[in-house]
Amino acid sequence: MPYRNPVIPGFYPDPSVCRVGEDYYLVTSSFEYFPGVPVFHSRDLVNWRQIGHCLTRASQLYLDRAQTSRGIWAPTIRYHNGRFCMITTNTSLKPEQRHFIVSTDDPAAQWSEPVLVQTDERGIDPSLLFDGDGTVYFQCTTRRGIVQASIDVETGELGAEPRVLWLGTGGKAAEGPHLYNIDGTYYLMIAEGGTEYGHMVTIARSDSPWGPFEACPRNPILTHRSIGSPIQCTGHADLVQDHRGNWWMVHLGVRPQGYPFCQHLGREAFLAPMRWDEDGWPVVGSSGRVALEMEADCLPPHPWPDEIVRDDFDEPTLALCWNSLRNPRAEDWSLTERPGHLQLIGSAVTLDEEDSPAWVGRRQRHFDCSATVSLDFEPRSDDEEAGLTAFMNKDHHYEIGVRLEQGLRVVFVRRRIGSLQAVAASCPLADGNVVLRIEAESLMYRFAFSEDGEKWRQLAEGETRYLAAEVAGGFTGVYLAMYATGNGKTCAAPADFDWFEYEA
Repeated sequence: MPYRNPVIPGFYPDPSVCRVGEDYYLVTSSFEYFPGVPVFHSRDLVNWRQIGHCLTRASQLYLDRAQTSRGIWAPTIRYHNGRFCMITTNTSLKPEQRHFIVSTDDPAAQWSEPVLVQTDERGIDPSLLFDGDGTVYFQCTTRRGIVQASIDVETGELGAEPRVLWLGTGGKAAEGPHLYNIDGTYYLMIAEGGTEYGHMVTIARSDSPWGPFEACPRNPILTHRSIGSPIQCTGHADLVQDHRGNWWMVHLGVRPQGYPFCQHLGREAFLAPMRWDEDGWPVVGSSGRVALEMEADCLPPHPWPDEIVRDDFDEPTLALCWNSLRNPRAEDWSLTERPGHLQLIGSAVTLDEEDSPAWVGRRQRHFDCSATVSLDFEPRSDDEEAGLTAFMNKDHHYEIGVRLEQGLRVVFVRRRIGSLQAVAASCPLADGNVVLRIEAESLMYRFAFSEDGEKWRQLAEGETRYLAAEVAGGFTGVYLAMYATGNGKTCAAPADFDWFEYEA
């Protein structure tokens, strides 16, 4: 049965998966965005729906002034004795506060307060193995290599100082470890080569969880380095056995566009079928390759309703697709001040700062799509502005917005590319609501507005590649977001967004 990759498109990297009966749960990295660690549910490993976030409270996720592409890296989700555990790293915190565990009986509900892993060793990419004898093993990536210790998940206490398990096969940045006990053999799977175009998955095995580990003679078991595939940077994987006995790998990858190749949607979640060869080593996809169209012995299809296209902001809480940039400030936004609207009160914080602007966005998940908003905003000074942004990070973003120029209300397009920033176009605007739109194609964004919702005027364009990781740096992907700012002071005028529409 065929299926399409990526199974979760858009900025959803470092996927980790677990099975509970005939249900599957997956989490991904979230970096400086809040809430943190989105949780997905599937019944066929191909169709996924978001059901929540692991980190929904400031007490769980401190992102104040988190640097670009810091925050939450590489979560692992596991299920044991009726309880879900998620372990991850907040790279914005001190080493002794970095690794932590949250847990729940219901992954769609609230998760616990963090349990800190009791170690001050700087590291990333933690994982857990609940072994058959009751021992729980904690693995993570350090400068010394892949290390491990036993752990009490209730207290975070380690049984001893972490000891080195494996250094990998020689590729740079050996990271992302997961240890599995499969029929009495311990398999240690990691990522190597860095999370760029040399990315790969390697694996080793041992009769003991402490090693020594024997490397697979066919390593890497998954990589797209040096091949002309529309999928690149494949790596950072996790394994799951489905309820019919077949094995699968979830992993990240990117789909670069144009030439020179650039990926602006970010690292996405892919699925590969897996089998075991006669020597007990995994064979992933087609000899270590995956494709946009895959043929496999899939579970019966179980699609979910499509993600919302139009949000009229009629609910008391934001839908799961929405994020804030770092920890949101309560005074910056409201769904109740003007019912049926998302109201943003622009603070002094701009989009050019590593801070928390008045900003609510959702991931761009398709190359060809559009984001459209209806905005009611009457700025009262030349400093106040509000609108719609295609946002990669503080140094790389495009806006179409409303502000005053010499006392006149205008709609404008601005491009920020590194240290270069310029208003590309502006146009006088009549009083009342305005509809703003960003139309995306694989290589270009186009910015347009309408005063009546029918007649459109395009103001400017911007290349997608200037918002891609190859230019902008970092590990995230583009968001399409509503924003407001007073550019150094709090706005006197609210920005009221009546609706947001995402079409692909």
